[in-house]
Amino acid sequence: MIRRLPSAVVCSFLAATAFPAAALADPGEAEVEVTVDITEIKEPGVLALTVAAGAVALQENGSDLLVRQFSGTLPTVTVTDTRTLEEIPAGSSWAVLGSSSDFTGTTGQAPISAGHLGWKPRLLDGGDTGLVSEGEEVVTVLDEETQPGNNVGLVDQELLMSTYDSAEVTGGSYTVNAGLNLRTPADVAAGSYRATLTLSLFE
Repeated sequence: MIRRLPSAVVCSFLAATAFPAAALADPGEAEVEVTVDITEIKEPGVLALTVAAGAVALQENGSDLLVRQFSGTLPTVTVTDTRTLEEIPAGSSWAVLGSSSDFTGTTGQAPISAGHLGWKPRLLDGGDTGLVSEGEEVVTVLDEETQPGNNVGLVDQELLMSTYDSAEVTGGSYTVNAGLNLRTPADVAAGSYRATLTLSLFE
């Protein structure tokens, strides 16, 4: 014998089974995907000058009865060019120039003019193009000219290293140093002296 449930009970049962399915979806929410492409930062190339750390202590070498002579070596100077061809102005060249202050005595001695300091540049690495070269020797005011006008010392800006075509040597590093030579009269006052040699890169 089949027992029939009251109709009110049947309706209540069907309603109870339908509610959980409707609760799974929330009509008040939505999702949006967000994307971004981050490109690599491209730094512009640079033309830069660096000098190896360290001071130069000149040592007496080759003095005679008339002239006292002191020599040393300029720390290695490096020019690095990381620019692209598009970043280099047409017809550009670059050069490293140097000049010295006078030597001042630490205990009040009379100064020694920068004209008494000379140098002989030495190219250490000029790359493979042959377009980077060292400057000419500059001798002191106590020396005879080895070529016209070069016995002036490092009073003014003198050439250490250069190229006449920046575009042909970009992407490389080039190094140079120099033999330094201080020549003074034999009666120079004894004591410690200091000078500053300033190097500048121009294009």
